[in-house]
This record gives sequence, structure tokens and C-alpha cells, in this order.
Amino acid sequence: MFSKATEYALRATIYIAQKGSADHKLSITEVATGINSPKSFTAKILQQLTAENKIISSARGPNGGFYMTEKAKKLPVRSILEAMNEDEILEKCALGLKKCSEVNPCPMHFQYKVIKHQLKELFEKKTIGDLADAL
Repeated sequence: MFSKATEYALRATIYIAQKGSADHKLSITEVATGINSPKSFTAKILQQLTAENKIISSARGPNGGFYMTEKAKKLPVRSILEAMNEDEILEKCALGLKKCSEVNPCPMHFQYKVIKHQLKELFEKKTIGDLADAL
């Protein structure tokens, strides 16, 4: 359903929420190993997730690394999709048709509409902390 980058972003965020804190920051190597992702790919993903410290926070220097604030853990999972520019997947047609609508539906429109609503609700109601606690 999501790109490989977004899958890794979800896994990295949950991992950092579980293992990291302001007192115990995680290195890129720790995160990459923890989520079984290539280090360079993980670094690019973490760059997107730390932009403006919206989801993941980072600190430079010898005691630096990645962590999440309690406030960030309360963010909906959808915020990760937004950071990865992939939240439109929750809005688009199941077949990828641009002209699919209530007036001009694709063959799957009305059935997928129900599922799409449930997916949006799931990603908007579940928080990052909820997932970190459940795993």
C-alpha cells in the first residue's frame, strides 16, 4: 500500500518512540539496525521526519542522536504519511484514476469508499505512541 520509504519511516518512528528519549538518543546506526534498513536510506528518511522537529527530534554532537518528545508521540500516525508526502494515498481512487468521483465512479468506487473512510479514521485516530506501546 505504501512505498518502501514510508514503510521504513513508520518503522523508524515507532522504534524511536519505543527506544529513544531526550536522555537516551539513538544513532542512525542503531535505528537502521533496529528496523533492518540500509543506513543511508534510513538517514534520508530521518531527514524528512526531523524537518522542523515535527515528528522526530534530533541533536548534534557527541551525545546527539534521534528521539521523540511526549508531544510528538501524541501525533496521529497520519502525520508520518504527511511528512513522507504519501498521505494522498488515503484520498485517491483505488484504481488510480484521476476522474473517479461520486458522479463518475470507477468500478470499485463505492465499495472502496467505505474502506478508505476506515483507513483514514485509523491513521487519524491512532497515535504514534499507541503503536509504540502496542508493539
